[in-house]
Amino acid sequence: MIFKRKKSKEHEAPVESSEAAAAPAEPKIGPFDIKDVEDTTEYLDFGSILIRPVSGLKVRMDVEESNKRVIAVSLEIAESRIQLMAFSSSKSESLWPGIKDKIKSDIGAQNGEIFTREGQYGEELLAKVPQQLPDGRAGHVALRFVGVDGSRWFLRAVIGGKAIADEEAAGVVDAILRDVIVNRGDKPLPPAELLPLNVPANAQTRPAQEEAQPEIKRPERGPEITQIG
Repeated sequence: MIFKRKKSKEHEAPVESSEAAAAPAEPKIGPFDIKDVEDTTEYLDFGSILIRPVSGLKVRMDVEESNKRVIAVSLEIAESRIQLMAFSSSKSESLWPGIKDKIKSDIGAQNGEIFTREGQYGEELLAKVPQQLPDGRAGHVALRFVGVDGSRWFLRAVIGGKAIADEEAAGVVDAILRDVIVNRGDKPLPPAELLPLNVPANAQTRPAQEEAQPEIKRPERGPEITQIG
């Protein structure tokens, strides 16, 4: 007979209570999909990218010069910068490996240096890109590239300024990135298609407590880092 009745409770496996078995759920770390956020009223809505306002934040929308299309949202806070671009992607394949290779190739073509490291979202890139200084001398700009895979979308962040070398400044920028919301939309799109961006309806408003609100600028030519990757 295969199944036998146990003679003693000593040999029975202990049964955990429902309270002990239920491990506390860890809070989800953003960037978030818009379908996972109940209330976005406090966010600045740029279409496919939504930003939570924080004190001292300056916002600019970057435009591709060839066709005047808005391609990125650039944020500046306390001498740090973060540029955000959102793309459509498939459920089964990450865009980051291919984008990383393109970034490495582009920076290598400019005789720059590039390094890899593990970050909160996986492998990141750290780069030193040659750049002419305002006084005409040759210099470089240090950049950090972060890729985040979401629900049928991919978010690329390019970080520069004080947040590259200063741990506290990096923490501020990382907190802003974790609060970002991406709105992929329901329209069928091929992988790697740039998701549309637009100026928020309240871009021209100036609330009473201006110092606690982000400064929003109308679309303009973006920095050269928009050309990388």
